[in-house]
Amino acid sequence: MSCAPPSDCLGSALCFVVRRTSADPALQCSVATNVALLHPTGMIIRPLALAAAVGAAFVVGACSDPPPPPPPPVVEAPKAPIVDDAQRKMFQALPANFGEASDARVQLGRVLFHDPRLSAGQDISCNSCHTLENYGVDGKATSSGFKGQLGGRNSPTVYNAAGHTSQFWDGRAAHVEEQSQGPVLNPVEMAIKDDKAAVAIIRSIPGYEPMFLAAFPDDKGAITWDNYAKAVGAFERQLVTPSRFDAWAKGDDTALTEEEQKGALAFMQTGCMACHMGPLLGGTSFQKAGMIKAWPNEKDRGRKDLTKQDLDDMMFKVPSLRNIEKTAPYFHDGQTATLEEAVKMMARHQLGRELADADVSSIVSFLKSLTGELPKALIATPALPESGPKTPKAMKG
Repeated sequence: MSCAPPSDCLGSALCFVVRRTSADPALQCSVATNVALLHPTGMIIRPLALAAAVGAAFVVGACSDPPPPPPPPVVEAPKAPIVDDAQRKMFQALPANFGEASDARVQLGRVLFHDPRLSAGQDISCNSCHTLENYGVDGKATSSGFKGQLGGRNSPTVYNAAGHTSQFWDGRAAHVEEQSQGPVLNPVEMAIKDDKAAVAIIRSIPGYEPMFLAAFPDDKGAITWDNYAKAVGAFERQLVTPSRFDAWAKGDDTALTEEEQKGALAFMQTGCMACHMGPLLGGTSFQKAGMIKAWPNEKDRGRKDLTKQDLDDMMFKVPSLRNIEKTAPYFHDGQTATLEEAVKMMARHQLGRELADADVSSIVSFLKSLTGELPKALIATPALPESGPKTPKAMKG
């Protein structure tokens, strides 16, 4: 196939470009023919000629050297985790609760927990020493009871307490149901004479009968001392405070800051997890206060005062570290005001170590991640049923 090139300058230029960039004779001839369709004035290019010219321009552009490719992005190597998966599995998340119960039973327990008429002076309730809005503590070294008497030990938080293997610092109650009966009958605390007197108070308040019947529909005599304990226990078993730590324990690397994760590692490496283990980071064993170095205050001999056994001398239940940031003062005697000092004391007296300030700060940072969310709707102060004509009056001291 042959095609005579046009004589005009534009046509010659275009044919030259096409012939240099294409070996297709048909394409060469098509370009030359369409260029020949220029208007006689030489000023107006017909559409087909214009298209050929534009195409040729792109061909010319394609012949120039392409720009250099951009440099590849710098990809940083992923950082090694501060706490690896095997180490993180040593930590456990909280369950949703420590025992299912009907709404009627939980709500009855909530009301009983707040009722001061179950104290001789009618001025103390469970919530007085275990203030729910204050992370379950009253912030005192030891709590005041009937006629202003002071208890012998610090009142621990009621939050997550149902997950402990036993109750009280010496473990004298097996569970929260049994624990709930103790303070009511304790002469230093709420000072009700005996369980019969406590039941009589509840029965004297008319509004309690329908609440007990709803909570215990299978019991003919619903208002009993055991059912009081079951109701309060049902309420306390819902007092769970999950925190960011639980999300991290389940595998969310972003739930804790880098500093908090460093603190978790320091917590393990220091040896704290020998006692503070499980989902509560404590509450599952008894340990001697002053295992390596004698405890500063040895007036209280711990479980020995209960069992009279030398093996139990200075043995106390290991407290849970959940919400520890909010539950000062610390230890059974309530004599330690700050979390930093508590960490130093544990290292010194239990492990024989003197921690540097940087290590203390790191561990405290981790411990603060255990501060959980309070169940606001569950713990709101309830309306109490009104007293009846037979409800005892407060005892004055």
